[in-house]
Amino acid sequence: MNQLDGSSVFEFMIEKIETGLCAIDENGRVIVYNKKMRELTGESLEQITQRFLSQSLDFNLEQNMLQKVLASGQSFKHIKQTFWNARGEEVTMMNDYYPYTLNDGTKIAIQFSRDITQQEFLMDRPLSRYGAPLTFDIITAVSKSMKQVIQQAKIAALGRIPVMLVGESGTGKDMIAEGIHHELAEKNERFITLICRRNEETLLAQIEKYIAEEKNYTFFAERIEFLSDEAQNRIVELLEKHSERNHVFIASIGEDPIDLIQKGHLSKNLYYLFSNLTIQVPALRERREDIKPFVDDYFARRRIAYSSPVKGLAPEIEEIFLNYDWPGNLKELEVLLDDISALLTTEEYVELIHIPAYFKWKLQQAEPTTSEQQKLFDFSGQTLQPLDEYMRKVEDYYISHALQLNDGNISQTAKALGIHRQGLQYRLKRK
Repeated sequence: MNQLDGSSVFEFMIEKIETGLCAIDENGRVIVYNKKMRELTGESLEQITQRFLSQSLDFNLEQNMLQKVLASGQSFKHIKQTFWNARGEEVTMMNDYYPYTLNDGTKIAIQFSRDITQQEFLMDRPLSRYGAPLTFDIITAVSKSMKQVIQQAKIAALGRIPVMLVGESGTGKDMIAEGIHHELAEKNERFITLICRRNEETLLAQIEKYIAEEKNYTFFAERIEFLSDEAQNRIVELLEKHSERNHVFIASIGEDPIDLIQKGHLSKNLYYLFSNLTIQVPALRERREDIKPFVDDYFARRRIAYSSPVKGLAPEIEEIFLNYDWPGNLKELEVLLDDISALLTTEEYVELIHIPAYFKWKLQQAEPTTSEQQKLFDFSGQTLQPLDEYMRKVEDYYISHALQLNDGNISQTAKALGIHRQGLQYRLKRK
């Protein structure tokens, strides 16, 4: 394969893959910015180049991180970022950053970005309630960090003080909020969840309606940073206006509050309201000892509700669950268990055959990008591989992204690639 052929294949692949790619050199020059990345950010190559050259920072994280990679020579993996792109769309990406040195000695930084926007919306749904009040007694908390969270939450309930819950999507912040509600010595009339992604006027009208009533309520504002500064300050005004009432106000945010204030996403007045108590709810990957108890509780409920014979996970699957990072936290785990349970009939243990294809491909995608994969796209050197050897690597890489695009569905992927299902299965077995 000559240099021209290699460059052509490279350009074709980076434009077709469903992973966003961006790379800059030591001078801040953008050398790769593929179609998927343009779709995610809503910016053209010319716009992103101008931003990097002018050293401007606005809604994106990649400039800061890419320059950090160049300065440190270190990799940074699993960096989640939610922002509003140039088209006004809310986007969430999971980013990996790597340093790389070309054959001519030029140092570059590469960003790989996966679009997890839909996954984030799914993970923002509350965890299942199973028809019972969600008290602290039934919340799975084996880890020391979660026991500390519950202890802090009980203190908040005792003093009826405003609480800000900080943590990634799917960590169970809504469970902690409801736990506080049920822990109150003087019970409130209702637990009212305010979804801050929805219409602000409707949400504020809802608060105004209940906050003036004689009855006391527990308000839980889920992801309050998604409200405008105006709306956040209006909530502060309403709470101050009705301070004689005995309501309890709880809010959750997805990032460090100081970072959100600096970005202009969190009102200082609102943050001061919660300054007495902010509770950090850790990600599931930081408290892996809670995974197995959560799974055991899930299957115990199924045995009671559906007379299911399932007892738990086979040792192989348990090891996979304990080693996986769970970017969607408890909600991702619960959704996966729902999908697995739909496949079970008389089985007592979950085996590999019951694991959905999309999750198997998540496990593959979660593996760090190897230097071999990076070299696949580097055509700066003079040494060429045999054509059949190189094309097989290209084919394997392209198939993996095709499967990811089709959520691991073999039939759909084969159809999209224009090959028979058996042909795709053969290629997967040889990998």
